[in-house]
Amino acid sequence: MSERGATVRIGILGAARIAPLALINPARENAEVEVAAIAARDASRAQAFANQHGIGRVHTGYEALIDDPELDAIYNPLPNGLHGKWTRAALAAGKHVLCEKPFTANAAEAREIAGRAAKSDRVVMEAFHYRYHPLCLRVEEIIASGELGKLQQVEAALCFPLAKFSDIRYNYALAGGATMDAGCYAVDMVRTFGGSTPEVVSARAKLRDPQVDRAMTAELRFEGGHSGRVRCSMWSANLLQLSAKVIGDRGELRVLNPVMPQSFHRLAVRSADGKRAERFARRPSYAFQLDAFAAAVLRGEPVKTTPESAVENMKVIDAIYRAAGLPLRQPAK
Repeated sequence: MSERGATVRIGILGAARIAPLALINPARENAEVEVAAIAARDASRAQAFANQHGIGRVHTGYEALIDDPELDAIYNPLPNGLHGKWTRAALAAGKHVLCEKPFTANAAEAREIAGRAAKSDRVVMEAFHYRYHPLCLRVEEIIASGELGKLQQVEAALCFPLAKFSDIRYNYALAGGATMDAGCYAVDMVRTFGGSTPEVVSARAKLRDPQVDRAMTAELRFEGGHSGRVRCSMWSANLLQLSAKVIGDRGELRVLNPVMPQSFHRLAVRSADGKRAERFARRPSYAFQLDAFAAAVLRGEPVKTTPESAVENMKVIDAIYRAAGLPLRQPAK
């Protein structure tokens, strides 16, 4: 904790493209957060990134950043296969962690990290930023109210084009694949809206190479009897789709762009109460997420995207890969 006791001082692992959107920009409007340091494998890149974004300290390596006594927390936006390794190291150094999704390479690694987090007094939060936006909170509220009746079907899709096949998100050695990068959102969404962790009934992949999926469709079943479906892709005929649908025996709701509602969104509800559309303020989902992280660190407030929730998400992702006949992702060497 900082000396003032009211600011979370965060260091960034890697000069990642997501960092300005997810952390640096929201932190400028959050008096409880200071982005204080950065480290990257390439020291010159780290320095250039720090100069561009007004970050005061540059460390020569990830270990040095994690060991910095002037930092309270670490933001981990490294490639998927490195999330577990450096979250583990940050916890060992007594740091709080905001870790990008997916939490780890697979469920076994997620359980290990969750166990370490549980034994510490540190906040460890998976960065599913959409979960903190009022749009998602409203969808959960509508489902819980019973307006839709008994759930029958929950679907989520996240498809976008990533034609640069050299991108690390296609790299199996770094725990890449469409289900890891895009599908982790869709899996988390059906779990959140469906109310529990579903069983994977079947899965079908479109491949970039024998180990890496460029698209995936999975059929799910929940204990309550309702079904689910996840669709995701980084390269397929379905170039762009960002949506969720929840169908009950008394109504249904559809969400356009539940992941980044600050860009555009629509929540449409049809039930016995009639038809309506609801809209929400354009404040970024990342800003709401950072609010929640700071509140958890400074005041012990609960977070929605816990390590335990991450374990459940990774269990479904692992099961999808198994059902599709693909190997599980592994931590990077």
